[in-house]
Amino acid sequence: MIPQTISLVRLRDIVPDDLPTLYEFNLDPEGNRLAATNPRNTAAFASHWEKVLADSDVVAKAINVEERLVGFINCFRRGDSHFVGYWLGREFWGQGIASRALELLLSEVAIRPLHAQVATGNQASLRVLQKCGFVIRSVQFGPADERNLECEEALLVLE
Repeated sequence: MIPQTISLVRLRDIVPDDLPTLYEFNLDPEGNRLAATNPRNTAAFASHWEKVLADSDVVAKAINVEERLVGFINCFRRGDSHFVGYWLGREFWGQGIASRALELLLSEVAIRPLHAQVATGNQASLRVLQKCGFVIRSVQFGPADERNLECEEALLVLE
């Protein structure tokens, strides 16, 4: 039996009114610790999402449960590869929402292979990706930059 929360997960286009909530999710210290990221400040967040929403090659979706915004999921190009990424508000972790959202995105996005990059300490995110068919191809050291903390990262692929 599918838990009720999972059956109510829906993806929809991101609208400007979503951005304040997504910004708050971006500030969560525990989410940033697991993702090995630094939160974006207001200006960097606005600039990032302006580019994302203007890029016709990016598939960026809001994740809703019932009518409540709980996070986002996207597919984007980095170099010659396409990647997926997602972020949920902490109160929505551990309910299967990310897995269901990724299943929905994968049914919408036909591009293969798809890649994902995850801090190896983020076991929950690794489980989400592997549950949806992604396979770890390598583990490498990721140096720090403006957005990312220095960490060991798994590179995953969905063929």
